[in-house]
Amino acid sequence: MAPPRDPDPISGVQPHDIQPQAIFLWLVSVGSLTPQAADFPSVALQASNGMPCKATLLQASCTNPAPLQTSIGTGYDLLNSIFSPDGRNFQVEYAVKAVESGGTSIGIRCKDGVVLAVEKAVPSKLVKAGADKRIGTIDSHIGLVYSGMVPDGRHFITRARDEACSWRENFKTPIPISDLASRMGSYAQAYTMYGSVRPFGITAIIGGVDTSEEFPVDGEVGSGPACGAGGKVPGKKHGGPFLYMVEPSGSYWGYYGAATGKGRQAAKAELEKLDLQSGTMTLEEAVKEAVRIMYVAQKDNKDKDFELEMTWVSGVDGPTKGRHVEVPQALREEAERLAKAGDESDDDDDDKKDEDKMEE
Repeated sequence: MAPPRDPDPISGVQPHDIQPQAIFLWLVSVGSLTPQAADFPSVALQASNGMPCKATLLQASCTNPAPLQTSIGTGYDLLNSIFSPDGRNFQVEYAVKAVESGGTSIGIRCKDGVVLAVEKAVPSKLVKAGADKRIGTIDSHIGLVYSGMVPDGRHFITRARDEACSWRENFKTPIPISDLASRMGSYAQAYTMYGSVRPFGITAIIGGVDTSEEFPVDGEVGSGPACGAGGKVPGKKHGGPFLYMVEPSGSYWGYYGAATGKGRQAAKAELEKLDLQSGTMTLEEAVKEAVRIMYVAQKDNKDKDFELEMTWVSGVDGPTKGRHVEVPQALREEAERLAKAGDESDDDDDDKKDEDKMEE
């Protein structure tokens, strides 16, 4: 029987405390080895130069080792920087799952501004109303709402504020919404490329109003060859309301109406009915529609209490004077009253239809 070995003089770690999983993950992270199998205590590996090798890891002291691979990722979800053979990044897909379990968030772009709203579950009656903010003001004319992991969202908002502040310092002007969306998309995408980080578990909706005649509109909804070089129409004012959604992968798109979170499917279906492309909806109408859509998306969780947070931003001639602020309480309460009345009416109609079917 071999005599017991002394612990490492620097780390103090006993030799039998070293887990084979840690060795395996370290070898993969430095790029020396790629997993071909995970049959502990022996792991088949392939060297980075293409020559096969066999690494026999510690086995006598390995008690109840955690599995290295899942039934979904089959080893390719261990690190953020690894693609599966069919081109999938499982860490990004898992981040999307985190978003899908978060509260529903929506954004509506109308003719004179943007409305942002988010549904927040109330975990306890002891939680102070309005304490858990999910919508942040990035610059005076821009707001951001997110669905998914709250700590990730708070960090994302802080980073967006840093970008807006940096733009003002460098260019002495407010940051355009399109440039902010581009920068935040690049920031999110950087967290999908390295093994030392993980993707953000959020999807963010960015909305605001750019001032007229000040910014180009490349990449925004409605730009393109028909608008002339650089997306501009000579002699026509630019700017106005804009809405973008940034996903965990770093992809971002311009939207007329956007929805994310667990109620996104129902919310998207309702948004598509509004004909937002025509640009005729006012801010007040958008607030009422946003609340109604939230209650429609919440139908599957009627027994759970939730809190509604809403903000809006208009042009300098609108009700917010170009600033991103909370929707007035009176308007929000009126919108909620109408949404609840419509919801009860729909339930009564459904009950009547069921009774008619039973009589038949």
